[in-house]
Amino acid sequence: MFNVKRIKMGTHSAHNMEYNSEKSKLIIPEYGRNVQMLIRHAKTIESDEIRQAFVERVIDLMHQMHPQNRNIEDYMSKLWKHVFRIAEYDINVMPPNGEIPTPETDITIPEPVNYPVANVRYRHYGNNVQILIDKALKMEDGPKKDGFVLVIGGYMKMAYKTWNREHFVSDEIIKGDLHKMSDGKLVIADNVSLDGLSNSNRRKRKDDNDRGGRNDRGGRGGRNDRGGRGRR
Repeated sequence: MFNVKRIKMGTHSAHNMEYNSEKSKLIIPEYGRNVQMLIRHAKTIESDEIRQAFVERVIDLMHQMHPQNRNIEDYMSKLWKHVFRIAEYDINVMPPNGEIPTPETDITIPEPVNYPVANVRYRHYGNNVQILIDKALKMEDGPKKDGFVLVIGGYMKMAYKTWNREHFVSDEIIKGDLHKMSDGKLVIADNVSLDGLSNSNRRKRKDDNDRGGRNDRGGRGGRNDRGGRGRR
């Protein structure tokens, strides 16, 4: 029998095989090991002109490796930053914009995101309802404002039904919540119904379904008539 271990050891020594686990770590894996080796070779070039031209050719190679990013704004500047990162910021070349990347400038810190602050007690209405209420509070008194407040109340009722399907909601509950959310400044009369918005949506859906049904029947009828004439 052959000694498998001996054969493997002999092949390894003959061909001087080197595993990836034994090689240096890839700083930016998307460009591969060859690009990293080229950039590190550029660091050993003594002539400034030859080194600059060599790195520019490497930049062109990196550009060709990811053609889908060509339309991204400042993509070439991004490639130069990647070259300096792979070179561990120890390479004497000059980017076209004249700005040499450093570890400090290469790190982009995103601006903090201001999360919307909403009243947790009425979160089932959504933050947009509070925005509408604030807008209504800035409007002048009159029919336009009254209509806008009524729309807000109808929207609040629809939102309440969406998240509380198992519970009945009356107009009095919605009007009371609107009164509290507006600090008592927005009032809807007791004899005004808030179902107008939901009813109009139901009528619209019904009309659309009716028109769709008529079109389907008409289309089938027309095809049957044409088919009948063709057969005759």
